[in-house]
Amino acid sequence: MKKKIVFLTGTRADFGKLKSLIQGIKNSNQFEVHIFATGMHMDMKYGFTVNEIIKCGFDNIFRYINHDNESLMEITLANTIEGLARYVRLIQPELIVVHGDRVEALAGATVGALNNILVAHIEGGELSGTVDELIRHAVSKLSHTHFVANDDAKKRLMQMGELEKSIYVIGSPDMDVMLSNKLPSWSFVKEKYEIPFDRFAISMFHPVTTEIEKMDEYAEEYLKALTLSQQNYIIIYPNNDKGADFILSKLKHLQHNNSFRLFPSVRFENFLVMMKQSMFIIGNSSAGIREAPYYGLPTVNVGTRQNGRTNNPDIIHTGYYHSEIITAIHRALELQLLPKKLFGDGKSNEKFVAILQSDTFWNTFKQKQFNDN
Repeated sequence: MKKKIVFLTGTRADFGKLKSLIQGIKNSNQFEVHIFATGMHMDMKYGFTVNEIIKCGFDNIFRYINHDNESLMEITLANTIEGLARYVRLIQPELIVVHGDRVEALAGATVGALNNILVAHIEGGELSGTVDELIRHAVSKLSHTHFVANDDAKKRLMQMGELEKSIYVIGSPDMDVMLSNKLPSWSFVKEKYEIPFDRFAISMFHPVTTEIEKMDEYAEEYLKALTLSQQNYIIIYPNNDKGADFILSKLKHLQHNNSFRLFPSVRFENFLVMMKQSMFIIGNSSAGIREAPYYGLPTVNVGTRQNGRTNNPDIIHTGYYHSEIITAIHRALELQLLPKKLFGDGKSNEKFVAILQSDTFWNTFKQKQFNDN
C-alpha cells in the first residue's frame, strides 16, 4: 500500500520551495501525494495562488481558508491547526511535510506531533530574524526529521539537541528549479506580465512584525527611495503578516506611475526569469539572500528582517530611511558579481525521494530524544 504524504503550503514562497519535492514524490510509485493549500493561496488580495498549484497538475489538493480580515497570526495559527487536524483524521497520512518559518508550518508540526504522525521540516536550522526565527525553531522542535539546506543549518539543529541521524542535508529545493533548463524565456514572461521595460529592479518589501509600530513610516521611506532613484521596478506584494496593509496602502499610489509594475503574486518560474533579467533586487525578502547570489544578482537588503541570515559580503545592507536606501541602490548598480552556490546543487528532489524510499527514514522514532552531546 502506498504511503500517504501531506505537503502543507501557505504561501507562494513555500510552494516554490516544495514544488520540486512534491513532483519527485509524485513520480515515485511508492507514495500518494496530498496537498493542504491554505493561507495566502486562498486570498484573492494576493492573487489566489492556489490556482498555480492546480495548474501544476497535482492531484488531491485540499483547499482551506485559515485567515480573516484581521490577519492576526495567532488566530491564523489556531484556525490552521483546527482545519488540518480534521483533514489528517480523514485521510490518515504517514507523513506531514512542512517548510520554513510561517505559522502554517507551526500548525502542521503541531498537528503531526499531537497525532503521532511523522513530521518532516524543510529548511530548519536557518536564521530568519524577527518572530519568524522563533517560529522556525519551534517547528524544528516539533518535527521528527529535518531536510536542511547546508551544513551550517545542520550544526544549528544539533546545537538545539536534534539527533544527527534525523538531519539530512539536501540543499534548498528551490535551487532545483533555479538551475533547471526548463525556465520560460524572457520574451514569454515580458509579454505575459505586460512589462514595459527591459532595464528594471525587483522590489519585495514585507512587514516586520516586531517593528509593527514603525511599519507605516518605514514603508513610506522605502517607496520614497524607489521613486527618487529614477529606476524602473517590478514590485511584488508583501506577504500577509500583520503590517502588510501599511505597505499595500502606499503601493496604491504607484499604480499609475509608469516606472512601476505591481503584482500581487508571480509564478515562481516566471519570478526567477525576472530575477535573471533584473539589475538588482531590493527589499527584505529572503529571495535576495538565497536566490539572488545564484544568478550573480546584487541585493539591497533593507532593515532588520533578514538579520543574521547570511554572511555573504556581496549583500548590501541598509537602514530604512530613503537617503540610505538611495545610496545602496547606487552601489548595487555599480556591482559586477559572480554567481555563488551557497544552498545546494539543484538535486534536492532526488536526495529527498531517495531518503523517503529508505526503511531507515520510516523507522524514525516518534518519541523525540534530546542530544546532550
